[in-house]
Amino acid sequence: MNAIQVLSAMLERRLDGAARESWRTAAAEAARGMSPDRFCIVLAMASRYARRSTALAPDAAELARAQQAIPGWNPERWSLLDAVRVSIVWSRSDLARPTIVEALEEAFRYADEGELVALYRSLQGLPDGKRFAWRAGEGCRSNMRTVFEANVLDTAYPAACFDELPWRQAVVKCLFVGAPLWRLHGLDGRLSPELARMVLDLVEERRSAHRAVPHELWLCLGTHGGGRGLAALEAELAGDDALGRRAAIYGLARAGVADRVRSIAERDRDPAATEAARDALAGNCSQLVFRKLDPNESKK
Repeated sequence: MNAIQVLSAMLERRLDGAARESWRTAAAEAARGMSPDRFCIVLAMASRYARRSTALAPDAAELARAQQAIPGWNPERWSLLDAVRVSIVWSRSDLARPTIVEALEEAFRYADEGELVALYRSLQGLPDGKRFAWRAGEGCRSNMRTVFEANVLDTAYPAACFDELPWRQAVVKCLFVGAPLWRLHGLDGRLSPELARMVLDLVEERRSAHRAVPHELWLCLGTHGGGRGLAALEAELAGDDALGRRAAIYGLARAGVADRVRSIAERDRDPAATEAARDALAGNCSQLVFRKLDPNESKK
């Protein structure tokens, strides 16, 4: 199944009666072709039959199909209204032609917050994604956290289409605004010495100002932090922030210093630290392991 088929199947299961008919009509109109102005109207009118407050809530099988259709696509946190609007975009027959660029720019120009969220979520499903790099850059600069997160988290787009500079800027902004960095698809594959340098500068800035270091910052080093990175991790481990210590342990494992992690597993007095060390030694130190450290996830 391709992306529009996966998304349409989810909506068929969740919409009923007049709502389903309204969505089908809108998607069919998009497939036939419409003016940019009409496109904006159809996207806006979706709120009449689908609620942003209703979660899409895909099940495990649906999430797996989404990943198969677009590796990195995770609609776990989408609303029903997001899904309807994205499906309308993906239903267009001109996705590979220049007209989609004009239509999307018109939609972005007049979109409210909810429409912006859906439009940014849709970019990952469009062919030749680099055509929308400027627009995605605008999403990274947004002051609306919902819009920023829709642009960079749970989506395949940034890893596939961001050049190095916007990629690093997106990572650092996640740290500044508290967006869950473990949800930035492809982070593990795009670590670099320059990104490590930037985040270690941030560590020193935070510590000199007696401010806490975001625990997800330790995701950004990998094997690129060198001696400076290892020293920063050890300093975090020596502190009394339980979350930071666990994150630093995973950071040490990601840096490849298994002997140090093993010594923590054997000798540390904090059960949470020894548990994290054993977890890391078992090979669980990808970016997704930081989901365990996300306070919002632990409440679910």
